[in-house]
Amino acid sequence: MEEAGGLGNHKNTPLLLVPTKYKWVKFALHLKGLSYEYVEQDLDNKSDLLLASNPVHKKVPVLIHNGKPICESVVILEYIDDAYGTIGPSFLPLDPYERAIARFWVDYIDQKLVIPWKVAFTADGEEEKTEGIKQMLAAVHTLEGALKECSKGKPFFGGDSVGYVDIALGGLLGFLQGTEELCGSKPFDIASTPLLLAWVERFTALDAAKVALPDVSKLVEFAKMKRAQMALSIKK
Repeated sequence: MEEAGGLGNHKNTPLLLVPTKYKWVKFALHLKGLSYEYVEQDLDNKSDLLLASNPVHKKVPVLIHNGKPICESVVILEYIDDAYGTIGPSFLPLDPYERAIARFWVDYIDQKLVIPWKVAFTADGEEEKTEGIKQMLAAVHTLEGALKECSKGKPFFGGDSVGYVDIALGGLLGFLQGTEELCGSKPFDIASTPLLLAWVERFTALDAAKVALPDVSKLVEFAKMKRAQMALSIKK
């Protein structure tokens, strides 16, 4: 993978460190119309730049701006919104209560959707996999109601334009759309989640999404490879 120099070399143009398949912070940068340097990371062979940028967790994504690293996805999103508040759409609403609600739903997505998906994907047994899928689908149904409440009849969770919750959920679409093949379950359907199904179409039609989000078929192949590697390591 490409490597860049030390932190001090990145002053004006933001530098984004990400794994090959992780794109939703990239989506946020595109949505703001920001120029940046993009460096993919091989997580099996972490670069010195990544280790220096995030010495605590040693994880991606990391955004380096003015020579300073910002770590963790939701932290990076809020930083981008604060640092470039006058450029492009705002991710978080101005009203303090609405900001709190948006943060609540982003945390909900992380806790109630991402974690069960990981359980279903990595489960050793059918019972554990089934429980993970059950919890994941329950979260999707809850988010159907959240979309109705937050959007107030407008196209996105953020209203007329994409907001914080849209980016958090939209960044997972590749994995969620691949869930049917990976886990045998389809998270979105016209009967139970008609609003989310329409939202998916609107979100994926965005120019920023077309540029930044990964191809679902490639993501599925990547996920299958990682699952095979995990299974092999368990056998050892």
